Amino acid sequence: MITKVCSGDETKASALLSVRRFLRSISCSCRLLLLLTLLGLPVFAQTGAWARQRVTTLAWLHAVFFLDQNRGWAVGSRGTLLGTLDGGITWQAKSQPTGDILRDIYFTDDQTGWLVCETNIYELKTKDQPRTYLMQTSDGGEHWKRINIRGADLDARVVRAVFSHGRGWAFGEGGAIYATRDGGESWTRLHSPTRHLLLGGTFIDEDRGWLVGAGATIIQTSDGGETWHLSRLPGANETAIRFAATSFVDNRLGWVVGSSGSIYRTVNGGRTWQQQKSGVTTDLLDVKFLDAVEGWAVGSEGTIIYTSDGGLHWTTEHSDTEHPLERVFFADRTHGWAVGFGGTVVAYVRAEAPRSGK
Repeated sequence: MITKVCSGDETKASALLSVRRFLRSISCSCRLLLLLTLLGLPVFAQTGAWARQRVTTLAWLHAVFFLDQNRGWAVGSRGTLLGTLDGGITWQAKSQPTGDILRDIYFTDDQTGWLVCETNIYELKTKDQPRTYLMQTSDGGEHWKRINIRGADLDARVVRAVFSHGRGWAFGEGGAIYATRDGGESWTRLHSPTRHLLLGGTFIDEDRGWLVGAGATIIQTSDGGETWHLSRLPGANETAIRFAATSFVDNRLGWVVGSSGSIYRTVNGGRTWQQQKSGVTTDLLDVKFLDAVEGWAVGSEGTIIYTSDGGLHWTTEHSDTEHPLERVFFADRTHGWAVGFGGTVVAYVRAEAPRSGK
């Protein structure tokens, strides 16, 4: 016996098949984000607070890095290097490895770490002295050795460095990108599709990464930097947007933040981007997403904003400071730190784990 299906049932069956195909084509994190959007449900209850921590310096702190919820470092102007073993309850000034500006700090494990250093252009002693160099430690920060980036222009500024599985990338002015495959012993310059200043970046493995910067620049690679692809923002005034940082939770879902409260999200690895409303007009200088739904961004005037639904809605948090916050770092979902101008360190502690919302 053959049963005839009415046209309405055929339409429903066709629509259901299309939805199933769509869900199979996107990542698990994107599926979760889609479900939240459809249901309108927050996933996490934000129950913590930010509070300023006491430090003994007024240096402009440019970067912060933690190995876990207790062990961390903050670095900044005039060679400032701070360390903590108790989550920032107490910060100690460490022996300065250099008197130059420390732009960035990154540890690949508890013993191996990197500093990005910049000499003030008026303090260069010779014409052959490079303006930017790296320093490396192999004993947890007790001693540091200088490593010059061979092939770098003498006047070039490198502002950030990121590492993944023994490989590393350093980048900065003029769209310059340098890479290492041997743990930092040697560096080579990569071809870059942009001449704009690159300010932020992230790699999720040794192949897939994204760098962002001035001129609304977003570039991406899937082969460790051998080739880069430049993304475009349809309808955006690219000359007015300066991206400062990016955060990805997998190879498809990511965010970028920048000037005048700009936030954009991608769900396809950076091929297309959609603007989100941050609710602020101050410059956003860094962003960190903990998973597909929960994220933080920090910026000028002590701005800290938070989302629990993948950026569909952002709320402004009290930061306990009006100084610019340049970087943010989370050791886990309940412990975070942000640093900035005037020796500012603010810490976030959530008393209880995230719970499901209703």
